[in-house]
Amino acid sequence: LQSGYTIRWKKLKPSLFIYAILSIDLHNFTHQLLSHRLSIKIGGVLGLVMSENRDWPEHVDEIIEEFIDCFDSMERFELLFEYAKKHPFPLHIDDWNDENMVHGCQSRAHVTCVTDSEGKILVSGGADAQIVQGLMAISSFAINGQSPEAVAEHDPKYIEAMGLSQILTPSRANGFMNMITKIKKTAQAMLE
Repeated sequence: LQSGYTIRWKKLKPSLFIYAILSIDLHNFTHQLLSHRLSIKIGGVLGLVMSENRDWPEHVDEIIEEFIDCFDSMERFELLFEYAKKHPFPLHIDDWNDENMVHGCQSRAHVTCVTDSEGKILVSGGADAQIVQGLMAISSFAINGQSPEAVAEHDPKYIEAMGLSQILTPSRANGFMNMITKIKKTAQAMLE
């Protein structure tokens, strides 16, 4: 890059996602041209990293890209609230009970797992908090359609890749991991 342009790269914890924070001197280029060129280069890097190091189903990449494109934490929360409304199999409040309750979650959260006619897992979830409901929806998109064996080994690294692990409070993060653990244990029990 020409002088006046600096790029600082930061590697997100264990995930191999990279993002760039750009500090740009626009004396030599117009903003439009520069934005166009850099977005292609950055998108290419992210696409390469996602395709080579994916620990989640390929269809989750689109969701990850939506979160990566968010400007800040508030925009990530807004997108998470949108996903709360898109849960593929919401668990109706009438079906919430002690057996499907996620313990250790700061809000009321419930999750169930069943298998479809092909033996693939379908996760239903419900929560009284939009943040939790959004996390459940994203996890359902990542888990649904997988075998019980795959779900028993599920690792939600996509949450880090989306930048969500950095904005969740410790109690929310703990509740999320308790939900994943409950899903994994249910899948493991289906194998026995």
